[in-house]
This record gives sequence, structure tokens and C-alpha cells, in this order.
Amino acid sequence: MRITELLTKETIAMDLSATTKDGAIDELAQQLNQAGKLNHLDDYIAAIHKREQQSSTGIGEGIAIPHAKVEAVKTPAIAYGKSKAGVDYDSLDMQPAHLFFMIAAPATGEQTHLDALAKLSSVLMDESVRKALLEADSPEEVLAIINKADDEATDEESEITEDPAPINDDEPYVLAVTACTTGIAHTYMARDALKKQAEEMGINIKVETNGASGIKNRLTQEDIDRATGVIVAADVHVETNRFNGKNVVQVPVADGIKRPEALINKALDTTRKPFVADQHQSSNDDTEKLSVGKAIYKHLMNGVSNMLPLVIAGGILMAIVFMIGPNAMDPKSSEYNAFAETLWNIGNKSAFALIIPILAGYIARSIADKPGFAAGLVGGMLAVSGGSGFLGGIIAGFLAGYLTQGIKKATQNFPQMLEGLKPTLIYPIVSVTVTGLLMIYVFNTPVAWLNNALISGLNNLSGSNVVILGIVLGAMMAIDMGGPFNKAAYVFSTAALTSGNAAPITAAMVGGMVPPIALAIAMMIFRSKFTKEQRGSIIPNFVMGASFITEGAIPFAAADPLRVIPSMMIGSGVAGGLALLFGSNINAPHGGLVVIIGTDPSHALLTLLAILIGAVVGAVIYGMIKQSPNKA
Repeated sequence: MRITELLTKETIAMDLSATTKDGAIDELAQQLNQAGKLNHLDDYIAAIHKREQQSSTGIGEGIAIPHAKVEAVKTPAIAYGKSKAGVDYDSLDMQPAHLFFMIAAPATGEQTHLDALAKLSSVLMDESVRKALLEADSPEEVLAIINKADDEATDEESEITEDPAPINDDEPYVLAVTACTTGIAHTYMARDALKKQAEEMGINIKVETNGASGIKNRLTQEDIDRATGVIVAADVHVETNRFNGKNVVQVPVADGIKRPEALINKALDTTRKPFVADQHQSSNDDTEKLSVGKAIYKHLMNGVSNMLPLVIAGGILMAIVFMIGPNAMDPKSSEYNAFAETLWNIGNKSAFALIIPILAGYIARSIADKPGFAAGLVGGMLAVSGGSGFLGGIIAGFLAGYLTQGIKKATQNFPQMLEGLKPTLIYPIVSVTVTGLLMIYVFNTPVAWLNNALISGLNNLSGSNVVILGIVLGAMMAIDMGGPFNKAAYVFSTAALTSGNAAPITAAMVGGMVPPIALAIAMMIFRSKFTKEQRGSIIPNFVMGASFITEGAIPFAAADPLRVIPSMMIGSGVAGGLALLFGSNINAPHGGLVVIIGTDPSHALLTLLAILIGAVVGAVIYGMIKQSPNKA
């Protein structure tokens, strides 16, 4: 697929009027929306901002490539914009951005689309292409420049499909792996920057890309054996155990674009301490050092993110069953429905039954890579059967992960002939056995007691205590709208639900629904304080709020955090407290309005009243303290 099948005249804005980063993002997203490329403009903008929070897509050299791979995209597309004055885009070289390419990829992007997007990232590394684009005065000129560069890139790819290894074993040979969070732009720009620099230095290099379309130009064992050094420029996990004993330089993907010469020189420096694959992090000084707290949070969130699809799918299926009848899944009940029982078995007895093992398994994998996964799964299963529940699952994940790390370190000096047996026999047998024994004989009993005490305490909450719980959990859902506080409240609430107490998830869901609804109401009441583009998101915000998608409020929070966040916290806290005061009892962890009606029909109106009151409170507070657009 050619780049110009995605970049068209309809998606080109020759003269951007924006003077800020947020303004440029909004203007380019509007260009895509007007061209019919998006399903939901606000969802797409939210996804772009979420990507920018990870690292700026201002790559330097006057270029910014904001991008997102999300369901809000209807059709794969590229928007182009040019700013003659330049926009401060937090670029890697601290220079203004003049050329903007906004990439919109569907959540399930086809291979051909992804290849075209990757090719765009490559052609922009050519200085002559950038210069020509800066001088172009019409969409037709822009398309002609890109078409020519596309032809040249295609010719280069057809000449050689894989980077060659040096003919002489004594020649320096550098390997690299590049990977960014979306696998679309930075992955390939880092590749091209490293290759270009290596060519200028006369160094042989081979670069493996871990992109959205899979691994390309994969490094072979022969490559690794012959390599002088390895550069891992990645913002996501890549397999590094294969580089054991090599000189490895580990840095964020942005460094691959920004300082390729320094990275190559370090990769050539044979005096550096070799990488030890059995440690979670390299001993090299380029590896980002995480504090203990950040490391624990990272591993925990890896487990949570992988369990969430099971939570959502299982919860919504359970809600559907409750809508059919409170006892529709029970063969002994007069309400029995065979199809409802089937859905219940899928949602509750299958999806929900896997939550804790998957949580534990992916925590362990985050710590110890693949060797830790099996022990984590087994530890999670034993937490379920041993009654230690969610807390036991978290302990099992960390136990299995760090135990596996210890086993790997203890066996690092084993004879070379046993290397092949380590991942297939030694690691799984030892880690699964020891994790299982420790869970059964050491952790399950005290953690089960603690778990039962926590649930008993929650069950005994009444009056003002339960209202306070609702206020705290509701407010936490609105502090960072998908960040650490939000996730902590949600994980705690889901854990309580799996143990039979629905009060926390009730407060969390109600609190999480408030921010998008509150902002929609604020835009209706205080119309003059919002732009026409912002008011266009009123209906999407109502829909997102009703669906328990708190992240719908992120664009507003990102643009005006000191006013949005406090007002939303107050509104969400009020809603959470009122819901528990009213006796609401939502028995599913996700789904919003559907599960409120389906799992707690007797309190549905009161629950909706709590949400409405909280949303109005948040809307009025924000509307009163918000500045008008011309004063902001």
C-alpha cells in the first residue's frame, strides 16, 4: 500500500492556525474527522493525548508525528499540517515543530496499512524530503513529494530485505532492537536514525523492529554470536535474555532517534560490563533505574491490564443474566433459563474464574519474562483454591516472578550443555514446585484470614462509615481518570466483588461514570465558556459516562487540570457516597448503565439519581470556576 492511499487532499491542512501543542492536535484531528476517517473525535483525541503522556511524538528536525491505534478510527489515514511559525511541541531537540503528520490507525489495523505508516516514518528521516515539504505551497505538491519518496523507499526495500552481516568476522557488528508503545512511528524512525548513523560511521548494523505488524528483520542466533554490541531502544518489553553476556545498551526509543551516534559508540565499547540475562534489568548504566515502588506498580499494572478483558467480559455477561432474572442461572429456580445458565457459566464460572490466575501469571511474567508465567498461573490457582483470593493472587505473582529470577541467577553458571534444558525443564519444574509449596504451606492461611477479615469488615460497614467509603472510592476514580489512583480504587473494588461484597465496586463505578457526564452537563449549562468544538462532544461524553469510560474526560483534564480534576473529584465523591447511602448494590465490575439496571434493578433509579446529583455538582463547580475561552 502506498502512503498516499492514506494521505489524501482531504486530510491535508497546508497552514495550521494553532500556536500550541494541544491546538495542533485538535486541528489535525478535526481534519481527519471532517474527512470521515474517525468514528469518535473525542475518543481519538483522548488516545492521542494518552500517547503524548508516555513521551512526546515531537521527534526533532521540525517534525511531529502524533499517532494512535484505537477503535475510534473508522478508516486508516494520515493527516498532514504545516506551521510556518512553528509550534512548541516538546520535541526531542527542543526546537519548534513545523511539519505534522497525524497517524490514525484502527485498533485492528491491517498489515498493509501498518506497512504504509512505517514507510512514512522512514521517508521523513530524509532531509531533502523535509526541505521539500517546507517549501510546498499546495496539497498537490505535498502528495507529489511523498509519492516520489515512497517510490524511492520501495526501490530500496526491493533491493535488500535484510541487513547483511559483515563478511569478515573481525569487523565491528552492531545489532539493535527498536520498539515503541504503538509500534507505528518511533519504532521505524529509531531504526532509520541508527542505520543512517551507522552508515556514516562505516559500521555494519542490523536492526530488528518490534512494530504493530509484528517483528521484522529478526535477529538470529548467528547475528547475536557475532555482534560487538546490542542497542535496545524500546519503550515496551522486548526479549533480552537472548543477549546474555553481550555488551547491551538499553535506552528509551526516543534516544535511538535523538542520539544514535552515542548509542553506537557505546555498543562498540567492549570494556563495558556485559549484560546479565538473569537479572530483570541490565547491569549497564543506560538501563532506566526504577525505584522499588515504581517497579512494584509496573508489575502490578501489567497483571491488572491483562486481567481487565476477563473482568469486563465476565461482568457484562453476568449483568445480562441478571436482566433475564435474578435467579435465571439456577436450575432449581422458577426463573430458570437455559441460555442464561450458559451465559453465567461463561461469564462467572469461566471468565471470572481466570481473573486471579491471569493477574498472578502476568505479574510474574513482567518480573521474570516467560519463565515466570507458569509459576504465576499455578500460584494464582492455589490462591483461589486456598481462599486467599485477590490478595493471594498478587502475592503469588510477585513470589513466582522473583523466585524465578532467583532460580535463573542460581543456574547461570551451569554447564553450557544444560542451556537448552533451563527454559523447558529446570525453570518451570523448580519455580512451579516451590511457588506451589510456599503458597500452600506459608502464604494461603494467613492471607486467607486477612482476606476474610477485610471482607467481614466491609460487610459490617453501615451508616456514615459506608458513605465515607463511597466518597473516598468515588473521588479516587476521578483523580487521574485511568492512572494509578483510579486503578488502585478499581483493583480494590474488583477484589472485594470477587469475595462477595459489591459496595466498593458500586462506589467505584458510579464515581467513574460521573466525570464525562459532568463535563457534558457543564457544556450545556455554561455554553459560552466552551468552544464550539468542545460542545460538539456533549453527546459522546454522555455515552462514555453511561458506559463507565472515565477516560472520556481526559482531554478536558489535560487542558485544564487545576479546575477539572478537583471539581470532578467532588462530584464523583458525592455520587459514590450517595449510591452507598441509597443502598445501591451493583454486582458486576464493568458496563455502566447496563449493569446498573441488570444487576440491581430495585435500586436503579436511586443509583441514577446519585450519578445525576454528583454530575450536576461537578458540572456547576467546574462551570463556575472555568475561564471563558478568550480569557484562558
